[in-house]
Amino acid sequence: MTELSAEAKRANVALFSEKIPVLVILTVLVFLIFARTGESIHGQMTKLGEYFWDDYFSLRAEPKRPTCDLQMDITARLNQLEAQASQSSDDFDDLLDSGFDREAARTSLENQHRVCQQQYQALEQYEARVTIWVKLFRGLEHQFSQASIFATAQQAAILLVLLFFAAGIATHKRHHIAFRPMIWSLDFKVSTTTQFLANASLAISAWLYRSATYNSSIAVNDPFMVNGLMIGTTVLAVISLYQLFNIPKRAIPGGKVGHALLSIPLYTYVMLIFAVVVFFQQQHPAGLSIYFSAYFDNAGTYLDVGLYLWCGMLLKQTQIGERVFSIFTPWKLPPELLATVAILVMAIPTAYTGASSIIILAAGTVVYRELRKVGTRRQLALAVTAMSGSSGVVLAPCLIVIIISILNKQVTTDALFHWGARVFLLTVVVFFIYAMIIKREPLRLAPFSKAWRPSLANMRPLIPYIIVFFLVSLVYSIFLEAHLDQFSAPIMLPVILFAIIVFERYFAKATPIYHDPERSDSVGGALTRAMSDASEHIGALLFLMATFIIMTSLGGKVVSATFITEIENKWLLMTCLMFMFVAVGMFMESIAAIGLISLAMAPFAYQAGVNPVHFWMTCLVALELGYLTPPMNLSHLFTRQIVGETECGKAAEEGDTFFYRHERLILPIMVMGTVLLIVTFGPVIAGLYS
Repeated sequence: MTELSAEAKRANVALFSEKIPVLVILTVLVFLIFARTGESIHGQMTKLGEYFWDDYFSLRAEPKRPTCDLQMDITARLNQLEAQASQSSDDFDDLLDSGFDREAARTSLENQHRVCQQQYQALEQYEARVTIWVKLFRGLEHQFSQASIFATAQQAAILLVLLFFAAGIATHKRHHIAFRPMIWSLDFKVSTTTQFLANASLAISAWLYRSATYNSSIAVNDPFMVNGLMIGTTVLAVISLYQLFNIPKRAIPGGKVGHALLSIPLYTYVMLIFAVVVFFQQQHPAGLSIYFSAYFDNAGTYLDVGLYLWCGMLLKQTQIGERVFSIFTPWKLPPELLATVAILVMAIPTAYTGASSIIILAAGTVVYRELRKVGTRRQLALAVTAMSGSSGVVLAPCLIVIIISILNKQVTTDALFHWGARVFLLTVVVFFIYAMIIKREPLRLAPFSKAWRPSLANMRPLIPYIIVFFLVSLVYSIFLEAHLDQFSAPIMLPVILFAIIVFERYFAKATPIYHDPERSDSVGGALTRAMSDASEHIGALLFLMATFIIMTSLGGKVVSATFITEIENKWLLMTCLMFMFVAVGMFMESIAAIGLISLAMAPFAYQAGVNPVHFWMTCLVALELGYLTPPMNLSHLFTRQIVGETECGKAAEEGDTFFYRHERLILPIMVMGTVLLIVTFGPVIAGLYS
């Protein structure tokens, strides 16, 4: 009994220690929502204050008390000034023999006294107007203002806390993104060893960077960032070292070297490669952490990614996905037609969650499950799941497009979203055409007379969701004058999804279509599960992005596509750009890729006469093709992560021809490749090249 009790205590301690980082991440994300919402609340509160109290803006701050003497004796002061003037005249031997003008001095002193009286009267009037209610109101208003100012000024520090706590969770739970999961004992040994080497390299660099910074004669500008980077990287290295000597019991003895190498996280490969470059070629070990620190220059963007990932996990706790797909179930759509519907439907959440990788992690399970329910072959289901977010990255209010407009003043979000909508429609049409070509069964639908009533019935449970969405948006619009757009989406979407979760758990009358073991039945359980899942994904994705920033920072210094300006043939120029974009997408995630392309390619392409909008439309499509193309094919890696190794293994055994055995890879490449050719060369043919 004692041993059991001790074991239970250790389990409780372990569980508590795992919850602490999750709570820290939850606190950071909630604070971000509060602080960024506080800016709108602060603006509305100032208007409300002006409504309740005239000239409220003058009551917001404490006035300076007058320094003048209200009880001044003018006659005594005149005598004092006359005596001083007489003494001064004696000292300079009457060089200034103008005399003391007593009447002019009296007039001046009377004017000063009158102004002083007015200042004290204004202070009395101010104090009379500043009631206890004004003090309470402006105190609350100042709190929102200070929170917003703090969140804006300390974005880099907030991101540092979020990054390393989440990366610690991902490392502890062995959840980093890799080609294959760790199964065999050799996988765990190889993967953990390389992770330790990568983390230790970054930690050593951070220690050397800190030492150089503090030993410099220049004062340290931001000691929190310098010390935080050192502590965070050291903790990651310690976690990896601990795991190196504690292989989990679930590991199967043995293994193959090839599989073990594929189980190494992607960030580890990138970190080790650049560690070798910086440590041995450049012989500047501290440079690795310096390049890594460039990640925090765009802290607001990556904080948005964290919020979007949380939105994705909250979305996963709702029934929205299966409710939407249930509308099409009565029509008994063929797998290929339902796949087209999935591509069309998933574009909207992709646009609002910011990137294709996020929507795959958030809703990929629903897409794959719904496709499999109607008998879709596994290869096609995997292909569609991997592509589910590719078409939506060009639609408003996608975060990637906003980043492009921030880094490139030659384009605007309006222009990019305008042409992006057309590229989206083109992608859907091309996918539909290919889907009809590769279909294996006749294209038959359920009779209209039998399908429309059940379809309409399945649509009714979605009405309350629309009402909740509308009401929350209306509250933001009326009270905060905020609308759901590319700037407010990271803040508003978590609140909307939370409201939907509350509605489902307490007010929804429609029973769930089916039971999802990953979906909790209570509000608290849903939030806990969503935050736990989000913590792992935030750590894995953000740390991968941070590592790729090293590639952007270092690559931007050594890679420069100046040869673009020397290519006079526009067809050859666009061909070179197209292949370079795809190559970047094959090896870098989207935000880091946008940074590198903006720095190393875009200026020279503009100089060569390429239309900036055409340049970036081609880039976005090419990057998505790169994410679907080996060797890294990030979109397929995310799909494998949420579908599971077992299901992917079964898919590999299906198919009677080469195409259908590799459909999950070939079909996305065919679709996005065709779209890329049209987007790249269509404007050249139409004369929109420059």
